[in-house]
Amino acid sequence: MVQLRIQAEKLRRTPMRIFNESFQVRFVACVLLGAGLTTTQTIPVSAFDGAKPLIEEKASPMEAFRFGFKAYRAGDKATAVDALQFAASQGSAMAQWKLGRMYASGDGVETSPLRAFEYFRDIANVHAEDSPNSPEAPFVANAFVELGGFFMTGISGTYVGKNPYQARQIYGYAASYFGDPNAQYLLAKMYLEGEGGDKNTRQSARWLKLAAEKGHALAQAELGRMLFHGEGVSQRRVRGLKWITIALKRASGYDAETVRLVHETAFILASEKERRNAVRLAEKWLKKNAPLEVSVSAPIVVSSDTPPAQLVNDTKTVIVAPLEPLQPINAAAASATDSGIANTNGN
Repeated sequence: MVQLRIQAEKLRRTPMRIFNESFQVRFVACVLLGAGLTTTQTIPVSAFDGAKPLIEEKASPMEAFRFGFKAYRAGDKATAVDALQFAASQGSAMAQWKLGRMYASGDGVETSPLRAFEYFRDIANVHAEDSPNSPEAPFVANAFVELGGFFMTGISGTYVGKNPYQARQIYGYAASYFGDPNAQYLLAKMYLEGEGGDKNTRQSARWLKLAAEKGHALAQAELGRMLFHGEGVSQRRVRGLKWITIALKRASGYDAETVRLVHETAFILASEKERRNAVRLAEKWLKKNAPLEVSVSAPIVVSSDTPPAQLVNDTKTVIVAPLEPLQPINAAAASATDSGIANTNGN
């Protein structure tokens, strides 16, 4: 029999904690039971046997992480995994995050969505209340996004079942507490489509506005589409085409094709005057807002010598597939979204 054990290190007994002991009981009862699994499963962490005695005997979690990341960039992924597992076992959220990503995509290791899920879960267990401005915050926020993806699909043959309701709660936490634009976009889509709860186009527009202002191209395109057609918000064709035009300028990769189709539809329906005004507003916004590296982002460390706070975007975002309801959206975030949707009609 397999049983889930939530790591108890740095346990916080506050309402904002995500995977606490009470969740453990409910999670086992409501989710694991559905898969017929009831005993403890832990992530096996191999003994670190890296090449440098400094790392093996005296290294801090950050030193081990840097060593592992350097090995990863050099193509020595076996050494990288050992070093990252050592750092992860010492509580490095960045190492746990990197391992989660590697197991999710089979990057240097055998693909294992469950192992990936457990690494991201362990980050959420310990770091849910970390400051949104901390160096590790981008990794923690992305771990929540990854967890939400897991719950959207479930993991076949494991105790992780499909649970859109919980995915919505997880996205809501990352969107409001960490202000993560990817979480804000995914939460908005769930509100728009009525996944994991009631459909609410106004709430969807609010979260899209927050993500759009941060440069999320898919959020910009979706917000623009809603405004242009008056879907759930007051129709503002020029404002909508403005956001779609911005998205077209900033989108890259797969996102670019999605945005292009949205733009073509709106551009055909718009008048020449609406097009000119939309382009003028879009150019004004673009001049004031520096572009993101990519439209959908996840943090990575640039190099082994780069401070953890200096991050770039990873174009290989992996959103691969419950908790009790998380902390409600805080007052500050609610206020921001209220003002944001109000400004949607004027900016």
